[in-house]
Amino acid sequence: MKSRPAVPFVPLSADECAVRAKAHAPALRRRLAAFMYEGVLLFGVVMVVGLIFGMVVGQRHALQHRQGLQATVFLVLSLYFMWFWTHGGQTLAMKTWQLRIVSLEGRGLSPRQALMRYVSAWLWFVPALVGAWLAGWHQSKWLYGALFGWMAIYALFSWLHPQRQFLHDALCKTRIIDTRT
Repeated sequence: MKSRPAVPFVPLSADECAVRAKAHAPALRRRLAAFMYEGVLLFGVVMVVGLIFGMVVGQRHALQHRQGLQATVFLVLSLYFMWFWTHGGQTLAMKTWQLRIVSLEGRGLSPRQALMRYVSAWLWFVPALVGAWLAGWHQSKWLYGALFGWMAIYALFSWLHPQRQFLHDALCKTRIIDTRT
């Protein structure tokens, strides 16, 4: 079996990013694959943050200092995403799947845009969790069912957008583009 020759990495020009920002988003399947891979990578980040937090505050069991840990993880994840989105527009998973986040004009994100996108991206999770809480669902099967059901609906909402972007991207005036040449 013949192998394909390696394609050299050629960064996209600002003009090419601007053109791609006006086009359809990359395939939903590819964006969701990057989303899943991001989750795998973030598992490690969250574990390290939890370990350091637990050692600093002397945490002895999971419920002790739970709100502090949640706030710390929220803050660290915001710094992670904001740093990558404002420095090249790609997290590690986005680089792997050759995706980039840009403004409507195809430029990099400002810190304000990155923060807005991070907060609004919680639309992937918060509506389902609030709905489960309001419904009084405490069993994990109901929580996970609500969460994954909502995430599927949220992903399918992208088909209603003219460029197939996610709702949080439309709200923040950002676009996910394909960086393959």
